[in-house]
Amino acid sequence: MMKEIALIGFFFLGLFPSNLSVSDFEEDLSHKFYVSVTRMEHKASTDELQITTRIFIDDLEKLLEERYGIDAGLDTSQENPLAKEYLIKYLKAKMVIRINGELVSYDYLGKRFEYDQVVLYMEVPKSGLKTAKSIAVECDLLNDLFEEQKNIVHVVMRGKKKSYVLIRGNNKGMLNFP
Repeated sequence: MMKEIALIGFFFLGLFPSNLSVSDFEEDLSHKFYVSVTRMEHKASTDELQITTRIFIDDLEKLLEERYGIDAGLDTSQENPLAKEYLIKYLKAKMVIRINGELVSYDYLGKRFEYDQVVLYMEVPKSGLKTAKSIAVECDLLNDLFEEQKNIVHVVMRGKKKSYVLIRGNNKGMLNFP
């Protein structure tokens, strides 16, 4: 009986290579989808357009490294002082907002980290949305790095909510008002 158990044990050990390590499975542990979620909401009392964007930290770090050549070190005590500057530069280039067809600028307010995501806060002060007829959003976040990237954008105005899934080649959404 002991010989049979030993033979079975050797058989199973032979099925599994002894040179496997955790790093062999790391690719399988990383996320396989690329997505950002942006919510834009008009606050009628202050006429601000408040913008919140969620992006995976590792994707954003990879982008900052490949595009600007910096090791951002986001969500660490050694965060690169240039990370904020390049992040703002990238956001302004890849997320464009038009109100009544006119390009509007937005202010970067800051960020916080939540699990494996960075949450970015921006706003358009005195947006003019109280009387606007349309708001258009162009969002190309991370599309230059990940072909599969999807940018989900929710726009909430005057009690209306419109959601878009924007991808490379189809990166614009518009909400019209009567």
